[in-house]
Amino acid sequence: MSYLEYQVKYVPTGLRKLLYLNWPIIFLVVAVCGTGVLMLYSVAGGSMQPWAEPQMQRVGLGLGLMIGVGLVPIWFWRNMALLAYAVSLILLGLVELVGVERNGSQRWLDLGPMDLQPSELMKIALVMLLAAYYDWLPLNKVSRPVWIAIPLLLIAIPAALVLRQPDLGTTLLLVMGGGAVLFVAGVHWAYFASVIAAGAGLVTTVLVSRGTSWQLLKDYQFARIDTFLEPSRDPLGAGYHIMQAKIALGSGGWTGRGYMQGTQSRLNFLPEKHTDFIFTTLAEEFGFLGASTLLVLYALIIMFCIASALTNKDRFAALLTLGVAATFFLYFAVNMAMVTGLAPVVGVPLPLVSYGGSAMLVLMIGFGLVQSAHVHKPR
Repeated sequence: MSYLEYQVKYVPTGLRKLLYLNWPIIFLVVAVCGTGVLMLYSVAGGSMQPWAEPQMQRVGLGLGLMIGVGLVPIWFWRNMALLAYAVSLILLGLVELVGVERNGSQRWLDLGPMDLQPSELMKIALVMLLAAYYDWLPLNKVSRPVWIAIPLLLIAIPAALVLRQPDLGTTLLLVMGGGAVLFVAGVHWAYFASVIAAGAGLVTTVLVSRGTSWQLLKDYQFARIDTFLEPSRDPLGAGYHIMQAKIALGSGGWTGRGYMQGTQSRLNFLPEKHTDFIFTTLAEEFGFLGASTLLVLYALIIMFCIASALTNKDRFAALLTLGVAATFFLYFAVNMAMVTGLAPVVGVPLPLVSYGGSAMLVLMIGFGLVQSAHVHKPR
């Protein structure tokens, strides 16, 4: 069968592409985004401003981007992978020069109507480039050291730039997201064991560097580690965030206090209630059942992504889908671990629920790539 005959017979065109979209993922994403809008309405005291209405607009724009990206052939995104990575890297460099600083971190570019966080773009661009790299690389070379060095460098460069901002949470997501693509691409497990051992050594070095002239983390980042280990040591200072989050989580019980009845958020005891700690607001108002329902929605999105990847015979498309799914998983896993006291507070938003523009729109583009891989897979 010629390439032209294959295109005519198997590649969907026009309205047929809409039918081939992975609609369960779309419905699940809308459900999660709707939950976010409801929670933003609640934390604002029953008002669409200042968070719920802008978030609704972003959801609408994001859905349009998801479907639009999904209708574009997957080979186009394979060809754009290097350019997307290069542009994201340039934007990260611009943050160093002209970035906007907030709360001691320089992470944003002022674009007038909105602020752009290039590190969010890099999360998806890195997955795209790694998927394209392993699609190009023969399988018998995947675990050879010389061919491992290239993807490690591709991960290390943006991670180093993001760490300088400083943004430890996003740095960890970049490293773990890139590592996930290497893992599903078939890199030998011994490399990951070596990285884990090196990570343990790095953690030890970081802790030893505290108070020295070559201290590797900022003082506020060490304070977050102290708070993680013992939040009650400073309940009105460094430990305030996690203490109030735990109070909100515990007060919700099994069924919660009721919608817009959470005292921790409505009385402003809960910090960052519309961004990083919005999960605790949901848990207080809807209890364990509500929090578990959101977790189930997240899990279903991951499952549909994995199912789509496993049935896709195109290596780039499958790796890209799994990479986006892994990035999405790391988002909510790190956030939930952070607000429940299982991990240090590193400033990672709850995906599609927390208030914010860059993170939501980039995730929607990521799911658009998943849709493109699903729509244009060999059938």
